[in-house]
Amino acid sequence: MIAYFCIKKNLLRLMISITDKTLQDLQFPTILETISDICNTDIGKQKALEITPFKDRETLMNALWQTSEYVSSFQNNNAIPNHGFDAITHEIKFLAIEDSFLEVGSFRKIANLSATVNFLLNFLRKFDEYYPTINKRASEVQLTKDIITQIDAVVDKYGEIKDNASPALVEIRRSMNTVRGKVNQSFGVALTQYNGLGYLDDIKESIVQNRRVLAVLAMYRRKVRGTILGSSKTGSIAYIEPEATLRYSRELSNLEYEEKEEITRILKKLTNGIRPFVSLLQQYQDFLSDIDVIAAKAKYAEKINGILPTISDNRRLFFREAYHPILYLTNKQKKEITYPQTIELHQENRIIVISGPNAGGKTISLKTVGLLQLMLQSGMLIPVHERSETFLFDRILTDIGDNQSIENHLSTYSYRLKNMNYFLKKCNHKTMFLIDEFGTGSDPELGGALAEIFLEEFYHREAFGIITTHYTNLKILANELPYATNANMLFDEKSLEPMYKLVLGQAGSSFTFEVALKNGIPFSLINRAKKKIEVGKVRFDKTIATLQKERSKLEKTSQTLKEEESKAREEGKKMETINVKIKQKLESYQELFDSNQKTIYIGQKIEDIAEKYFNNKNKKVLIGEFLKIIEIENSKRKKATPKETKALIEKKKEIIKEVEVQVEEIRKEKKEKKLKPVIEKPKYVLKLGDRVRMIDGKAVGSIDQIEKNKATVNYGLFTSKVSLDELELVEAVKNK
Repeated sequence: MIAYFCIKKNLLRLMISITDKTLQDLQFPTILETISDICNTDIGKQKALEITPFKDRETLMNALWQTSEYVSSFQNNNAIPNHGFDAITHEIKFLAIEDSFLEVGSFRKIANLSATVNFLLNFLRKFDEYYPTINKRASEVQLTKDIITQIDAVVDKYGEIKDNASPALVEIRRSMNTVRGKVNQSFGVALTQYNGLGYLDDIKESIVQNRRVLAVLAMYRRKVRGTILGSSKTGSIAYIEPEATLRYSRELSNLEYEEKEEITRILKKLTNGIRPFVSLLQQYQDFLSDIDVIAAKAKYAEKINGILPTISDNRRLFFREAYHPILYLTNKQKKEITYPQTIELHQENRIIVISGPNAGGKTISLKTVGLLQLMLQSGMLIPVHERSETFLFDRILTDIGDNQSIENHLSTYSYRLKNMNYFLKKCNHKTMFLIDEFGTGSDPELGGALAEIFLEEFYHREAFGIITTHYTNLKILANELPYATNANMLFDEKSLEPMYKLVLGQAGSSFTFEVALKNGIPFSLINRAKKKIEVGKVRFDKTIATLQKERSKLEKTSQTLKEEESKAREEGKKMETINVKIKQKLESYQELFDSNQKTIYIGQKIEDIAEKYFNNKNKKVLIGEFLKIIEIENSKRKKATPKETKALIEKKKEIIKEVEVQVEEIRKEKKEKKLKPVIEKPKYVLKLGDRVRMIDGKAVGSIDQIEKNKATVNYGLFTSKVSLDELELVEAVKNK
């Protein structure tokens, strides 16, 4: 993902002008919608939908580097931390109004936003080496803890006003807790008293108007002292707040009012403390939403395997193995193949004229170049090979699809002419034009002639462009112009199925008659159609079709050779692996052989000692013999000197080498046996009376006569003259 930029001071400012029509023609809004869906925040989603090509080269380069740096964070251990946030647009507007104050929940959102920004700023400063361009954007934002400090002094992490937010609030809440205790105590006494008297319903108590009340049976409601706050739907229960509790409840209500007033005063004070930071909070929100968009572009780049190609001042566009991103993701979802295209435009090959039958991928190839260039100039990474290269265009002009204008009552051709007029006004050496089905919509002869003039005009203005066409005169013109070239989409010569591969240097046939024949049109009708047109055109189209077929064959042959080469390499690797395994086995066998020989030797010695002991029953001799064997073995185990160790290693190497030589000799012998010609035994000379049969035959007869390399064979019922070479011996005649 490394790119090199050649930026000159006089080229830092671009006069980029790309119309909405071009954006629509190249399906740019579809890309923006996909990126918008990846964003985490609503502001980020909206910003993503508003992305347009950059008008400033330096800003564009920064945007590209930012996206590229974010993509790199997916692979390293210093991933960019979370940058999600709750929008504070409403809070910022409110802070701008004098004497207004924010609710407590808004302050928690502001504190979280500030904490996220501060953490991200510190992270980017720490890892500036990894993310220099993103950190450059972060350095434009002020880092301050004043906002968080002020809010944390008043609001807790759950978004509630702290008890110690002010001395008055501490006192009020302490009093409230005391009164609540008295309310609960007095209510408990009343509940016990009236429940004992049997005045209460089974549920005993309830909550009405946020107060605890007794559930008194209707018949006893006059016997319970207190205030009736309601009754059940059936009227069988009266909800009464006891008299003692009522007094404390009123006191609690007064304290709650005082608490509310004190909280309002605290929030106003806090709002006034935060109000000077309005512009900074706006910066914070802009910064995080920008990071959100950068992250979304990076995630999209990862999906489409996007990279940052080399961007230079040289007038060269070289997209190698370029994919159409929308088509790539669609096919990926369907588990279908997407075919990449390689396209190059430079000063000596400014215009490409793509021809060939419909449904071959001409329009997709044209759109791929336009969309990728548009994405790149909008700060997005593109799905191309890392050795791709391009430069920046001031304008990208497009004429793609059916351009009827119902609103202006214009036909397709009228609209196209109007579009061509716009092209002629704007087209210059800093322009790329993309025209699909150039010249269509009018009489082929007249429309083709006009299209030819337009193409010549674009050519002389040194504009870069790609067009698709079926017109023969445009193919011929592209062949005649020094800095223009023909191209075609490859088709299978037998099935006439598209191969979706662009080939430069040769015009493509429309395969009009071949496709018609394939689709069941009678051959007689096709011949009549051929007679209606000029012989030269038929021959020209036929020649192009033949060349295309030959190219397709070459393409297939090339593919087959590549596959065979790949197979040969794999076989070579397998042979190397087998060779290594054989060497390892030989070494293991050698070690095993040495070990077994040693065991056999010791076993033989013990067998001899046992035989002697059996005969003489002398334990002293037996023990001595055993000790002798052990000492001999231990003498071998003594620590070897470095010189001895080296000699041992060398000896082992020599043994392995000898084994390899032997293995190689065995291989050669086997090969020689395979290649050695089989020595045939001297052929038997057939004689009179020999019993014979035809080679691969079954009937057996005897030779009656031999004459000039031919034999007369008697089969009993009939005789036959056969060449001696065609006979084989069954039984030789016995000599009498």
